[in-house]
Amino acid sequence: MRRVIVVGGGIAGLAAAWSLRGRAEVTVLEAGDRIGGKLRTTPLAGVPVDEGAESLMALRPEAVELAEAVGLGGDLRDPAPGPVTLWSRGALRALPAGHVMGVPPDPAALEGTGLLSEAGLARLREEERLPAPPLPAGDPSVAEYLSRRLGREAVDRLVEPLLGGVYAGEVDRLSLRSALGPVAALAGRGGSLLAALRDRPARPPRAAVRGVTGGTGRLPAAVARASGARIATGTAVTGLRWASGEWRVATASGSLTADALVLALPAHAAAPLLAGLAPEAAEALGGIRHADTAVVALAFPPETEAALPPGNGFLVPSAEGRTIKAATLLSRRWSFPAGGPCVVRASLGRAGTTGLVEQRDEVLVERVLADLREALGALPVPVATRVSRWPGGLPQYDTGHASRIARAREGAAALPSLTLCGAAHEGVGIAACISSATHATPFL
Repeated sequence: MRRVIVVGGGIAGLAAAWSLRGRAEVTVLEAGDRIGGKLRTTPLAGVPVDEGAESLMALRPEAVELAEAVGLGGDLRDPAPGPVTLWSRGALRALPAGHVMGVPPDPAALEGTGLLSEAGLARLREEERLPAPPLPAGDPSVAEYLSRRLGREAVDRLVEPLLGGVYAGEVDRLSLRSALGPVAALAGRGGSLLAALRDRPARPPRAAVRGVTGGTGRLPAAVARASGARIATGTAVTGLRWASGEWRVATASGSLTADALVLALPAHAAAPLLAGLAPEAAEALGGIRHADTAVVALAFPPETEAALPPGNGFLVPSAEGRTIKAATLLSRRWSFPAGGPCVVRASLGRAGTTGLVEQRDEVLVERVLADLREALGALPVPVATRVSRWPGGLPQYDTGHASRIARAREGAAALPSLTLCGAAHEGVGIAACISSATHATPFL
């Protein structure tokens, strides 16, 4: 069997190892002391709480199917139903059902919600009367295109908070085609965007995401076990070389050889390894910006739950100027056992901002508590808190991203039996990372 080394033990690298099971002898090299990347679940006040992603996208199949294939199917669960809610202009306001990443098909559904001002709502209503040629060639930003169609207020107050929750990105820099592919596809046809959204086939009613009992941090270990791969943690790769028909992989503890390589690394980590081998690929990957993010989890006494307002959490437009960009009432969303702590999890950090996530734990906790108390009402002193930092955790799908990835893949394709996958390639979510891994491995 061929020998394949996968560099990177996040979910993309582990999915690549799973995809290669039975076809190759696979070794996964992970620089850190554990596998899983940003999928990590640890106890807080006696209950498992995710430090990174808390759910699997269910509107596309890859993550759910992999979880089922590795034995977690019986542990998948739907969240408690609830609308997407924004904390905007001093109140929690629910987005009307049927929106597509914040874009509402029917402006009338926004009336009375307070999500847009009267002027902003009037501008949104004009969309169907505006000239609507097909989206031209090129790669406009989300704001560049949608502001012309919907008005800037709708972009900042409706679309930006949802994209911020996914990419921690800036709408003036995020690529419409890469970050909002379904919207870009409709725009490519020409005509009213809102009318096209209303004409889309209805989606069967089902949860958009699914959770894993005990936390999504269980998924990496299950995939690793089922893959049959050899896993080596604490093994940073320091260099790559092709010689005598095989890859030679240098690490601090020695050299390994393989017939093929999968680089399942963040773009900023893959770039230096490729610099001397495929400079075009290295330059393309090195040009991808990354956002620093953090997650602050807080556990409150059980009786806190009953005093919280309805809903499972909220997103925050950056125009609000708050510390947090999202908050989830975890114990409610995932129906934690009765009598346990009330757990709230807040996300912070956006592209283009610096210094926030580096602040001391106690400072971040106090800032998050101040926002939560203003949004949710009086909250007691938490019984436990935890700050999880993810420096460079989210690649930015800025304008030109698709061409950067195409250049990276083209440069890597010139090397023998080497391929790339990870969050920078097909999307930042778990399902997209798994998809990038399975697309990277067939030729190996």
